Amino acid sequence: AAGAVAFSDDGDGVTSTAVMYRALQYAGLLGVTLMQHCQDPVLAEGHLNSGAVAVRMGMSGIAASGEQIMLRRDLELVERTRTRYHVLHVSSAGSVELIRQAKAAGLPVTAEAAPHHLLLTDAACAGFDPVYKVNPPLRSAADVDAVRAGVADGTIDCLASDHAPQAAEEKELEFGLAPFGMISLECAVGLYAKALIDTKLLDWPGLIARMTINPAGAIGRELGTLTPGAVADVTLIDPRKRWTVRAANFRSKSRNCPYEGWQLKGKAVTTIVGGQIKYSP
Repeated sequence: AAGAVAFSDDGDGVTSTAVMYRALQYAGLLGVTLMQHCQDPVLAEGHLNSGAVAVRMGMSGIAASGEQIMLRRDLELVERTRTRYHVLHVSSAGSVELIRQAKAAGLPVTAEAAPHHLLLTDAACAGFDPVYKVNPPLRSAADVDAVRAGVADGTIDCLASDHAPQAAEEKELEFGLAPFGMISLECAVGLYAKALIDTKLLDWPGLIARMTINPAGAIGRELGTLTPGAVADVTLIDPRKRWTVRAANFRSKSRNCPYEGWQLKGKAVTTIVGGQIKYSP
């Protein structure tokens, strides 16, 4: 059917409780998912994660509690409305636990994680390289472990790239002036394999489910399967292919990739959309 399958104001959290409540009510009437960038703006006026690294850098931080405060409020509203609710790019241990509790209570909640919140910590920002400036920010090692555990036990259902291209002339500004965002779309499969398969937290079927049928389910669609007669949207993956990340070789026009030079195993080698090959090296 035509029309939007979900609504979001990604990049900004919905600060008004009244607006969020009304949005959930309308989304419920329409049978669509509401996706939220959980972040209290008052606690998000900094440049990186609040903590020792930010203090040493002399920069204002973005508190993990800002993510959790908005998430906790939203879950109270979801309990009232029973509307499908999806948490975008979960970054903190506290948020993982709140989502785990919400699912145990039977709330219609799904969540996603991005590669950088599974592989990088705020320590990467210590050199003032803006390529590591992202929102939500890179968190602590304990947060990374918690997000990984959340993906492994199903608390976090989906894996997304959180691909955010930026122009080189903007991303090369000093850390405090550079925009948030990093790219990972073209290396996401290898990154997830490194974070979750190499660490034996997931197997390949589990990883693929979190990148296909689970995201489809989060928006109430039966997609991402190889069922005969289904739409032929297929990605072929070579799980044994070893390769080196070189942003200069990306199809993307942007180069703000923090994984330059990383050695990865596992790569998407062919993309088929609607039965037509759209990408093949």
